[in-house]
Amino acid sequence: MKSKQLQGNKPKASTQQYLDIAEIRDDVVVLKDGTLRSVLMVSSINFALKSEEEQEAIVGGYVGFLNSINFSLQIVIQSRPLNIDAYIAELEEYINKHSNDLLRAQTVEYINFIKELIGLGDIMGKKFFTVISYAPGSDKQKGFFSRMSEIFTPSKVIRLSQKTFTSYRDSLMKRVDYVMSGLAGMGLTPIMLDTQGLIELFYSTYNPELVDSQKMHEIEKVQVESF
Repeated sequence: MKSKQLQGNKPKASTQQYLDIAEIRDDVVVLKDGTLRSVLMVSSINFALKSEEEQEAIVGGYVGFLNSINFSLQIVIQSRPLNIDAYIAELEEYINKHSNDLLRAQTVEYINFIKELIGLGDIMGKKFFTVISYAPGSDKQKGFFSRMSEIFTPSKVIRLSQKTFTSYRDSLMKRVDYVMSGLAGMGLTPIMLDTQGLIELFYSTYNPELVDSQKMHEIEKVQVESF
């Protein structure tokens, strides 16, 4: 009786049904409409420190890269308050291990300086992402009422077979390779997020207040319920 009572208190609807994500597998995000997404984390460059010739070359390369793309591409900039707790902990561990009193004193001063600098204002850290999409040719843009119907009727979520998923993923990876080559040509370093990286990205995006206190486990250790 107790177990039945506890089951009755569970929410009937999972928060998953309000997200566009159906699943994440094989380093790819599968949306509820059957389309796929791949996410690249891209390094940044200090454009202001480049010479005029270098700046012109970068802009020219960027324009040429955009003009050569015939598929959807998103550029996302994520800003978050800079967290240096791990860095401070590493310095404090260094102090405890080092035997040189002068170096230990200088490290303490450096830690205090960093903490004071961070305390003077909200210093933000930025991450840059490029999202590459693939949608089958028969896929059409859905209207508002169609999307609302999918939200409240999760059974209509498209389930891709392994064969179909593999075919779509191969087409997506061709686009990924092309984009990574174009970004590398501009002096940037793109890295495609794997399954673990994608899960951590969405976890930190939807739970910014918990990401520091409740770390994500490895996907092999995470237990989820299907909806």
